[in-house]
Amino acid sequence: MNEDEIAPLLDAVRRLVDEKLIPAEAQIDRDHRIPDDLLDLIREMGLFAYAIPAEHGGLGLSKWAEVRTIFEFCRAAPAYRSYVGTTNGVGGKSIVLDGTEEQKQRYLPDIAAGRLIVSFCLTEPGSGSDAKSLSTSADRDGDDYVLNGSKRFISNAPVAGLFTVMARTDLDDKSAAGVSAFLVPADTPGIHIDPPLEKMGQLAAPTADVTFTDCRVPSHALLGANEGQGFITAMKVLDDARIHMGAVSVGLATRLVEEMTAYAVERRQFGQPIADFQLIQAMIADSEVECIAARAMVEQTARQMDAGENVTKAAAACKYFASETAWRIADRAVQVHGGYGYMRETAVERLFRDARLLRIFEGTSQVMQLVIARETLKEYRAAH
Repeated sequence: MNEDEIAPLLDAVRRLVDEKLIPAEAQIDRDHRIPDDLLDLIREMGLFAYAIPAEHGGLGLSKWAEVRTIFEFCRAAPAYRSYVGTTNGVGGKSIVLDGTEEQKQRYLPDIAAGRLIVSFCLTEPGSGSDAKSLSTSADRDGDDYVLNGSKRFISNAPVAGLFTVMARTDLDDKSAAGVSAFLVPADTPGIHIDPPLEKMGQLAAPTADVTFTDCRVPSHALLGANEGQGFITAMKVLDDARIHMGAVSVGLATRLVEEMTAYAVERRQFGQPIADFQLIQAMIADSEVECIAARAMVEQTARQMDAGENVTKAAAACKYFASETAWRIADRAVQVHGGYGYMRETAVERLFRDARLLRIFEGTSQVMQLVIARETLKEYRAAH
């Protein structure tokens, strides 16, 4: 897909963001929910379908086309993205990559249409960045598996129709090889979803803890054909997700630059717009430069993924640099707004709270540093 082919979609997403999503941001933040009519508009735009292959009703976008779309979509509050990104990404993408043909036919058309919201259940109370140490179990019992365990901070859990659950099928194997993935419908007996968690930001993106107690699923709920592939699936999905989160961060950073620039032009002090003051200009310039750099990094890595290259290091670099960039720009945007930036009435106050999460989920900045260093050292040792 080239620039001309994707241009109509980008234009449509930009109009949706500017005309519908941004004007509703204050409301969804207050109400802690996204109205159904806005979700319907997002469905009609095809945004639940961007990562789903065309043969299963999706848009089948390349990774490059996806990040270009996310740059535009995530100029709006990132809570909107949670429904779309988790369903397309770590939730649905695991089915696209490693699901059986029957699983793809069963779930992907509904995901693409936005009828089925998906949650990805990896993090646990005692297992976050150390994903290999997860303790949720899946014991084989005849033709079924019985799941027991708790998952923490699960995006979309209160509204999900399907959970992609990472569980240990070999309790004697404490390595990644003992972990499998399961596709568990939300109405399966034995699933308990706690009330939504109260968060600092992204308040309209529902997050909750999920507990599985003697939750019995048939053997065909196993994602893929074999046990022991769950952690491999998770790692493949997370490489993809980290590029995606880099794009999310770029979209938010772009919006924040727009907000601080517009305010600096309009706000007057000492008889002139504060945009005329060089220290304000310095904050705008630093923000714009970092935003451009993050955008270029994400686009380049997306193209590398499309070409079939190993992008583990580059994907971690995208997530790390772009999320840290969005945070620095959010801080500057509040600073440019002065006291107004600290008030709930301003967009930058909301977006500042939203931006903080980007440095934590889908891998913390510190874990990204470890991944980048590990891959760099591996490359050096292989060459020497």
